[in-house]
Amino acid sequence: MVLRFNVGGKVVDRVDLIRKKKWPWRLDVLPFAVLYAIWMVTIVPSIDIVDALIVLGGLVSIHVLTLLFTAWSIDFKCFVQYSKVAASSTPGDVEEYYFDFRKQCFIYSKENGTFRKLPYPTKETFGYYLKSTGHGSEAKVAAAAEKWGRNVFEYPQPTFQKLLKEQCMEPFFVFQVFCVGLWCLDEYWYYSLFTLFMLFMFESTMAKSRLKTLSELRRVRVDTQIVTVHRCGKWVKLSGTDLLPGDVVSIGRSSGQNGEDKSVPADMLLLAGSAIVNEAILTGESTPQWKVVLFSVSNKCCLRAFKIGLSDTGFDMWVSIMGRGTEEKLSAKRDKNHVLFGGTKILQHTPDKTFHLRAPDGGCLAVVLRTGFETSQGKLMRTILFSTERVTANSWESGLFILFLLVFAIIAAGYGLEDPTRSKYKLFLSCSLIITSVIPPELPMELSIAVNTSLIALARRGIFCTEPFRIPFAGKVDICCFDKTGTLTSDDMEFCGVVGHTESTDLETDMTKVPVCTAEILASCHALVFVDNKLVGDPLEKAALKGIDWSYKSDEKAMPKKGGGNAVQIVQRHHFASHLKRMAVIVRIQEEFLVFVKGAPETIQDRLLALPPSYVDTYKKYTRQGSRVLALAFKNLPDMTVSEARSLDRDVVETGLTFAGFAVFNCPIRADSAAVLSELKNSSHDLVMITGDQALTACHVASQVHIITKPALILYPSRSGQGYEWISPDEVEKISYGDKEAEELSETHDLCVGGDCFEMLQQSSAVVGVIPYVKVFARVAPEQKELILTTFKSVGRITLMCGDGTNDVGALKQAHVGVALLNAVPPTQSGNTSSETPKDGALKLSKSKKAKPEASNVNGESSSRGKAVSRSDSASQSAGNRHQTAAEMQRQRLKKLMEEMNEEGDGRSAPIVKLGDASMASPFTAKHASVAPTTDIIRQGRSTLVTTLQMFKILGLNCLATAYVLSVMYLDGVKLGDVQATISGVFTAAFFLFISQARPLPTLSAERPHPNIFCFYVFLSLMGQFAIHLLFLMSSVKSAEKYMPDECIEPDSEFHPNLVNTVSYMVSMMLQLATFAVNYIGHPFNQSITESKPFLYALLAASGFFTVITSDLFRGLNDWLKLVPLPPELRNKLLVWAVLMFVSCYTWERLLKWAFPGRIPAWKKHHQRLAAANVEKKKNV
Repeated sequence: MVLRFNVGGKVVDRVDLIRKKKWPWRLDVLPFAVLYAIWMVTIVPSIDIVDALIVLGGLVSIHVLTLLFTAWSIDFKCFVQYSKVAASSTPGDVEEYYFDFRKQCFIYSKENGTFRKLPYPTKETFGYYLKSTGHGSEAKVAAAAEKWGRNVFEYPQPTFQKLLKEQCMEPFFVFQVFCVGLWCLDEYWYYSLFTLFMLFMFESTMAKSRLKTLSELRRVRVDTQIVTVHRCGKWVKLSGTDLLPGDVVSIGRSSGQNGEDKSVPADMLLLAGSAIVNEAILTGESTPQWKVVLFSVSNKCCLRAFKIGLSDTGFDMWVSIMGRGTEEKLSAKRDKNHVLFGGTKILQHTPDKTFHLRAPDGGCLAVVLRTGFETSQGKLMRTILFSTERVTANSWESGLFILFLLVFAIIAAGYGLEDPTRSKYKLFLSCSLIITSVIPPELPMELSIAVNTSLIALARRGIFCTEPFRIPFAGKVDICCFDKTGTLTSDDMEFCGVVGHTESTDLETDMTKVPVCTAEILASCHALVFVDNKLVGDPLEKAALKGIDWSYKSDEKAMPKKGGGNAVQIVQRHHFASHLKRMAVIVRIQEEFLVFVKGAPETIQDRLLALPPSYVDTYKKYTRQGSRVLALAFKNLPDMTVSEARSLDRDVVETGLTFAGFAVFNCPIRADSAAVLSELKNSSHDLVMITGDQALTACHVASQVHIITKPALILYPSRSGQGYEWISPDEVEKISYGDKEAEELSETHDLCVGGDCFEMLQQSSAVVGVIPYVKVFARVAPEQKELILTTFKSVGRITLMCGDGTNDVGALKQAHVGVALLNAVPPTQSGNTSSETPKDGALKLSKSKKAKPEASNVNGESSSRGKAVSRSDSASQSAGNRHQTAAEMQRQRLKKLMEEMNEEGDGRSAPIVKLGDASMASPFTAKHASVAPTTDIIRQGRSTLVTTLQMFKILGLNCLATAYVLSVMYLDGVKLGDVQATISGVFTAAFFLFISQARPLPTLSAERPHPNIFCFYVFLSLMGQFAIHLLFLMSSVKSAEKYMPDECIEPDSEFHPNLVNTVSYMVSMMLQLATFAVNYIGHPFNQSITESKPFLYALLAASGFFTVITSDLFRGLNDWLKLVPLPPELRNKLLVWAVLMFVSCYTWERLLKWAFPGRIPAWKKHHQRLAAANVEKKKNV
């Protein structure tokens, strides 16, 4: 029984304990030593020396292959060189078992009896963190340093030679070198040297690209800034690289010698104080995030709690933890607004002098959670570091395709075994050549070039990819999901007015007629902040402040610009949370304390003391028009001190409210959203909106961007309290809910489901029965977005999710193709692919310091964070920016872009993805304030798919023809000359290179590419064309034999020119030309042959070369190629047959394309089977 541990993690699934064997007993030593001895003693004396050497060559080949397999496969290496530890040997003798894999440490846990990731203090209780005072003794510091190591990103910088050696050890390369050796044995010297040169050039390019990527990543280091750390009961100054999990540090804004802000050295939880942080390096967003302390503590309370040992009772009495208990554990997702992430930059900080630990340098107090590669920055680096290896398309299908061709090769090789008179050496060589011809040397190069070409094209348009293997998925996408706020709609909010403060349902736009309390709520209940003397924040909140004509100062005080109104001083903020759908502030007006709250109308509704009769009708009236509606409310507080007000529990603060009206905002749709989504819909994609906004608003916007085209139905809890019902937006149509009617309803209506119905769907196991047919998802939390994407995937849909890089992270990661939209850079015109302009160099995210603040959107979802500066601000900023015109700025951007592109090298290798370009949110990061990048990604995905498909078809036809030539025709003495084979190889390599350079068309077509290599279309196309090629080849050779009937050629003789050889070479050139021309897939996905100039010129050059050698215009050229003159009637016959062959293949290919068009996958059948399985499972439960 083997000692095995099930880890069940994302990176490591299971662990087997093994022990290294002594070298004489290894399976790559002992068996071969015995075999060599048997060869020496038995084989050599009994057979001819040539045959004995062939046997030895076979043994050596198997031995070398075995040694290589130990480098290629970990499982094989373990089998050959290691023995497994028996289950009886439990790991108890050694103090600690651990191993490192991909920069993650896994340690043996005796309690769980298995390996698990090295634990960090990230899931402790709030009480644990509040008690933290750092490591109390040198022994604890040493133990922590031994456990977690230094806070550094350590990975060796490999040399070019080492990387080239790794590339040359790859299975494909070794196989190709083996093939080159076989061709050398058959005396094809020029062809072999050309192939070998081509291989080494390609592998050197790949090694250079990897070296550049690794060198770029090595520049990213933990900042060596000096931080103040509380250790052994005192404050000491340490380098950021010496921080350990559990350390309590004082952190604030600090600058280096060049004036650039230093970054946070590790992930840490704020204990005291608040900070404005730029997280551009991680999420790609240049919008600052407001990080607040999780605990609200007064000076008096803190001292008392500290005196009594920070007991639970002390906490419950004196410390407010955002309405949550001290025994509740920290959540990575829910509490990210309280965590400073490593690599991010603090733009502004405010210390808290009331905490029991006081920092001597006036910084915020924080406890270190994670260091090194376990920080958020480290995780993103791991993603970039370990995903660069997978740059091929359809890798598993390529293996199956090769096996398919191998069957034909083995049959062809068996054909040659029938002749008993042939030399065994030549027979062995011939069979090896036939079988190895199945895998052409160009295959790995072409698959990599297809993906790399798309990566480069996307990078030039400001779209970066950290997981290149996802590009082919983009070509298969059949459903596109979009976030609404900041993605489909603009962030340039317009404040329309206030409604609901009177009995009238008409909008009040004159702010002088609005109650003072309502204006005070809009002026102070927000998350606006001053960064470098500039007010930045959510455009909605800035629009409200501008609309009511109030001002807001850096001392957190709001005042009316006109009149003699009272100043409103903010005392405490309870920030917006997506699961609460509201925010609140405690303010002081003169000596009176009040609570101001704003949030989603249906959330505030349940917290009001008295609900106005027209409350629901009023907010629905404006949400139906697509407006953003926020409910406003307030509450008077009794007399208290500031510290007491700050320590009030959030749930207490936000109950017993008085209604103060609705604030109505207009959220314009982006100029190109409707056009882009229309193009996606017309190109056979289903469209879905997933938003945190109100259902009526979402449906209105969805109807404007072509997501909804039929009458809409929204799922609501029934007003009777029993069950649920589908209700139209105007509430005229009502249909009772049943989980089996969703599919039938979706035929005549577009369905909308709110987040409040998700729990019901999950409890009744109706998720799979309803979600796949829904077009709009409203009021959904980030976790529910993940569930939606998971459900779509489970029924067989290939999904694309487009959203911002912050609150959509989970959904973006779940989708096959996740696209995070970042900065507000105007997208380039997709119609002009030749002049594609890439990312805005001026907005280099990793250097973005003066960025914009967190956009806390209280209406159900965080807005897209990258566009928080309103038009008025950006206009004033640009006016003061040396009066640059838009054209001058664009020229500067283009100039910087060209410099960056020139640094990228040869353009053949995949572009380097830098930390400022990538987002930890999703595989694709687009620096555009538009959904247009989704069409670019799908266009490139389709282009990669069809390019890969046509490559496999061409390689397949070439391999089948080669197998026939090397077997059947080889027996007749027909073989190619060395120069002939080299010229043919040059043309093939050039053709493959040029077809991979074809650009996708600017518009998406309704026709879809075939997603898989294995389908009737590809099989019938291959078989039909091969039959036509075979007929042409056999007929031509038979006709040539009539002109040389008396000449007899031995199969294994040396090459010498003759008519049959000349005809077979010319015919193979014609076939090669026809194969590329017929199987090139142009419209409706890529440029046609006439539009793809390099490929067109290559075809014309090949045609011209073929015409010249056939017509024998230059005798010297034909002599160099070892071609004999053709009889005129044979030449004419060949030309006619070539035209017929081309027309036949072309007609067959077009007929198959008509008969087997690309379609949306039949996911509904798969869904019905899945739904039936769920029902059965429910019955069993």
